[in-house]
Parts: sequence; C-alpha cells; structure tokens
Amino acid sequence: MSASVGGAPPSDSMGEVAAVVGEPLRQVALVVRNLETAVATWWEVLGVGPWTGYRLEPPVIRNTTYRGRKVDFGLYHALATSGGVQLELVQPTFGPSIFAEHLEAHGEGVQHLGFYVGDHAAAVSRAVGAGWLPLQSAQGFGAGGDGAFAYFEVPGLPSVVELIAAPAIRRPPDLVYPPGDGADANVVARPPEGAR
Repeated sequence: MSASVGGAPPSDSMGEVAAVVGEPLRQVALVVRNLETAVATWWEVLGVGPWTGYRLEPPVIRNTTYRGRKVDFGLYHALATSGGVQLELVQPTFGPSIFAEHLEAHGEGVQHLGFYVGDHAAAVSRAVGAGWLPLQSAQGFGAGGDGAFAYFEVPGLPSVVELIAAPAIRRPPDLVYPPGDGADANVVARPPEGAR
C-alpha cells in the first residue's frame, strides 16, 4: 500500500499499473522550459547523457489528441539512459498539452512515468478499461511512420503514466549532446535494457 497523497485514500496504484501494463517501469520524464539548456545542464552537472533529441510536430506525428479532442501539438524532447532507466526531458513547443499544463501549474520537474509495451493498442484498451483517463496521444514518430505514445491519468497515482510503442528505427535526431558524440543518425530505437 502506498501512503495517502493529497487526502486521497491509500491505494496500490503502482500494482494496478503493473497489472494493466504488464511491463516494468522504464522511463522517468521531466518537463523543461528550454530543452537545449536542460540537456547541457544534465550532462555538465550530473554527467547524464549523451542526449538525443527530436522535434515531434505534425506532420511527423499524426492522430494527435489532447483531452479527447483531435488537436495539433508539438514537443521537443531528448532521451538518455542512466542506471538502466531512460530519462526524458520534454519542452512543449506549440498547442495545448499536458506538458504546458505542468509548466504552468508546477514549473519544471517530474511529469510522467513511461512503460514500453509490445502491443500499444491492446495496452491502451486495457488502460481505458481499467478506468484510466486518456490525456494526450500521437502516432508516427519513427522513421517508418510507426511508434506511438499515449498519456493517462491513473486514479490514485500522483503522476501521469505514458504507454510507449517504440518505433523500429528512429528518425535522424535534431539534437545530439554533447556535440560530436557520434550518435548514429539511424539509430535503432531501443527501450532501456530489458524492456520490449
């Protein structure tokens, strides 16, 4: 049992998430105001990186939804792995989004927990069936137009949960930090070790 948060009754929310998702936690994501400043800080102060960043905006991403409506939005994000966990830094770029909401309400900081899933449609269906509230989603961020993500509010959990379908191959990055790191532009998109 987890402790009560904000007056809500205690629950085993992470156990419920594990039952719905069927995969372990693989990603911790933070919202930032300036992605390029943030990746430099994480590298120079904490030694976390290298970072690979991508702009995800239409037409790269499609079927974009926000709080039940079809809405265009954009984000600029970067990924790095530390200690077997993928870290993601997200900067909202335009349109309504849960990232912009988080910045306005809380400032920069931890915003969601990510789970890589093998069958994204089935995982999303299980999440909705379990009473999770869909917040935002999109498809198509991979080089072949594959890859999908969906964010949910989970009753009793004080964090947003993301379900991620990794693309077979990522698009060439828009950012590599530190510069000259030699990251392969056609890097295979692999979740952290042990994830699908």
